[in-house]
Amino acid sequence: MEKIILIGDSGHAKVIEDCVLSQGGKVIAKLDDRYTERFRNDLIERGPIELLNELLLDDVKVVVSIGSNSIRKKVVDRLSIAPDKYATVIHRSSIISNSAQIGYGTVIMPGSVINADTTIGNHSIINSSSVVEHECSIADFTHISPSSVLTGNVQVGEGSHIGAGVSIIPGIVIGPWVTIGAGATVITNIEAYTTAVGIPAKVIKRKKAYQ
Repeated sequence: MEKIILIGDSGHAKVIEDCVLSQGGKVIAKLDDRYTERFRNDLIERGPIELLNELLLDDVKVVVSIGSNSIRKKVVDRLSIAPDKYATVIHRSSIISNSAQIGYGTVIMPGSVINADTTIGNHSIINSSSVVEHECSIADFTHISPSSVLTGNVQVGEGSHIGAGVSIIPGIVIGPWVTIGAGATVITNIEAYTTAVGIPAKVIKRKKAYQ
C-alpha cells in the first residue's frame, strides 16, 4: 500500500485522495499552512507544511494537491525534496497508453484518456474525463481541466491552464503560462503569457510573468 502525504487540503485534495484510494494507496496526512497546529481528523494527520520533514519516511511519498499552477510551482520549489519522493497518481478508471510517459508528482483524474506517445511532465493535472490524444507534449505544472480534448500533436507549455471543455485542433502550440478560457476552441497557436477565450480562441490579455 503506497502511503501519500498531500500538500494542500482543499476540494482538489479530496479528488486526489479518491485517486490514491483507487490505486489501493492511502493518504496518511494533509498538510496546509492554514493550519497552525497539528491534529488528526478522519484518521488523517493534519497540520502546517513544516511537519513534512517529520512525516516523510522512507515508505512515504508526496503529491502537491494545489490546483493553481503558479502556487503549486512555488510550493514545489519551497519543499525542495528529491524527485523520487513524489508520487504519480493515476485513477484506475483512466486509460493510459503503454507508450505514454507521465512525470512525477502528476495526477491523472477519473475517466481521462492518454493516448499513444504522449508525454506529460511533472506536477501536472489531467482532470476528469479529459482526452489527450497521440503524440501530445504537456509540460510541467500544467492543468488540463475536465472534459477538455487535445487532439494529436498538441504542445502545451509549462504552467498553462486549459479550461473546462476546451477543444484544441491537431498540431497547435500553446506557449508557457497561458490560460485558455472554458469552452474555447483553439485553432491557432497561442503565444506565451496570454489569456485566450472564445470560438475560435483569441488572445484578450497579456501577462508580465507567470501567474
